[in-house]
Amino acid sequence: MTFSLQELSDRQEIQDLLAAYSYAIDFRDWSALDDVFTDDAIIDYTEAVNVRGTLAEIKVFLARSLAGFRSTQHAVSTSKIVFDGDTASGRTICFNPVVIDKGNGATHVLFVGCWYRDTFVRTPRGWRIRTRYEEQSYLHNLPPDFVPGESPA
Repeated sequence: MTFSLQELSDRQEIQDLLAAYSYAIDFRDWSALDDVFTDDAIIDYTEAVNVRGTLAEIKVFLARSLAGFRSTQHAVSTSKIVFDGDTASGRTICFNPVVIDKGNGATHVLFVGCWYRDTFVRTPRGWRIRTRYEEQSYLHNLPPDFVPGESPA
């Protein structure tokens, strides 16, 4: 498989975008998501937590729902990117261990596996995600009292 220098550059920029999303979520830097998504982006987490919305709506949801997690690690890998001019579609694996704060120093570790199905667009500011659909693969070690989409605290 041979790629042009432009496609190699585009692929790297999209990989950096996927990493930027992970860092923004894991370090709770909601404003950094403005450099990941387009202004008109739609983010769909309905399979995992029954939430779908605009970037502004999702930032509010994330701040609220992740408040009770001591930490998360979104490890993305194995992206399949297909280009069509200034747009691209992608499917990327995400492995996400989540540390739930149970109070009084107790924690519980949950493992989430999913795929991100994205539509990317080239913008004057570089590649951005226009649509994201999180396709659930598995949940492992889910606590019996856990309600997806709600802060466990």
